[in-house]
Amino acid sequence: MALIPSFFLDCVVAIGFENPDGSRQYAATGFLYGNFIAQEGNGKTYKIYLVTNKHVFNDSKIAWLRFNPEGDEPAREYDIVLLDRDNNRTWKTHPDPDIDLAIIEINATFLKSQGIRFEFFRSDQHLITKAQAAEAGISEGDGVFVLGFPMGMIGEKRNFVIVKQGAIARIRDALTGNAKEFLVDTSIFPGNSGGPVISRPEIVSIQGTQPYSRSSLLGIVASYVPYQDVAISMQTKRPRVIFEENSGLASIVLVDYLVEIVDAIPAVLEHVNQQPPVEVPQALPEEPST
Repeated sequence: MALIPSFFLDCVVAIGFENPDGSRQYAATGFLYGNFIAQEGNGKTYKIYLVTNKHVFNDSKIAWLRFNPEGDEPAREYDIVLLDRDNNRTWKTHPDPDIDLAIIEINATFLKSQGIRFEFFRSDQHLITKAQAAEAGISEGDGVFVLGFPMGMIGEKRNFVIVKQGAIARIRDALTGNAKEFLVDTSIFPGNSGGPVISRPEIVSIQGTQPYSRSSLLGIVASYVPYQDVAISMQTKRPRVIFEENSGLASIVLVDYLVEIVDAIPAVLEHVNQQPPVEVPQALPEEPST
């Protein structure tokens, strides 16, 4: 019994950066997102973006993406330029500086020509916005999956994503617009930043409510929520050392803010070379088998 559509795993990409010695260290997660453009015959056209956190791209000129080719070949690495010749960012963020999201266009046609195995979350099929989540009754205690590459664990030969389970710890304030992020009860680590958070389909619910039976993109990992413990000097009774630990809670950006960034792009991206859209013959299944 599958709870996550298998192609969701192929949407997730490891993001790395070069060390001073030329080696590459993979330290973050991203995923591919397809914005629906048009219906063309029996197929649909999408514009493809890489999505991650703003803090992942900050202060970097080039990032590296790691993809699996079709078949059993070793993973391949491709660079993306984050600053153009005039040192302008090639990636876009939300106008609200508190929203920790970044997106950059990806040439999916080139990846296909390279024989790369990849998929993308479709804007018209695989999202659940806060309005839809509220209508569906998603609330605290509902299950989620967090996909990513914690601690740089990308796999030696092939790129295999790590899936962690969690539960929504607090979301009602986000669904009502009183918060920009929601909380998930799961341990995340450096490397998880920018990973997708997927709703867990359920087949049972308490009386008077309906179970949400789909796997949908609900949000994007921003960071873990830290807590601080203070060591007090026995002699002076003053704080001497502050320890910061992972609380086991993760802060998740609502997918609505990703939609808002993409929707604003046509008006602000005229000076950047547009990547060609990709056409897919038919939609992939929206729901897992249960």
